[in-house]
Amino acid sequence: MTAQEFFSRVGELLAGRWDGPLSFRLIIQPLIAVILAVRAGLLDARAGRPPYFFWAVFTNPARRPELLRLVWQDVGKIFITAVIVDLIYGLIVHRWIYPGLTLLVATILAFIPYLLVRGPTTRIARRIRQRKKGKITHEKPIQ
Repeated sequence: MTAQEFFSRVGELLAGRWDGPLSFRLIIQPLIAVILAVRAGLLDARAGRPPYFFWAVFTNPARRPELLRLVWQDVGKIFITAVIVDLIYGLIVHRWIYPGLTLLVATILAFIPYLLVRGPTTRIARRIRQRKKGKITHEKPIQ
């Protein structure tokens, strides 16, 4: 199988998930991830954590386990749910399980919306809180 055939097949499998059984999850799971991200972003603003603390996972090895644990607490359940539902979808529609594709779909449905929303939510909440207090300061980097 060539790379072009592989990517063509993956594209077909991903496109087929937009219609058919269990397609509601393509809206529900990202929505739940966004709700969890907003909640976490508000908590970050309240705790004084910087908006894009997830970047610290890559740049601060000393705090990596703690930061990964915080992210997994929020998005882990929705990720696991996305994996289980996609496995069920694969069995119903294709009568086969594609583990790599399942992980890709779960990542798209859970992690990406979460990461895209948490940072901006923290920034907005922090600015609102600072305006209410009458002062605006710059974020401190995670140390």
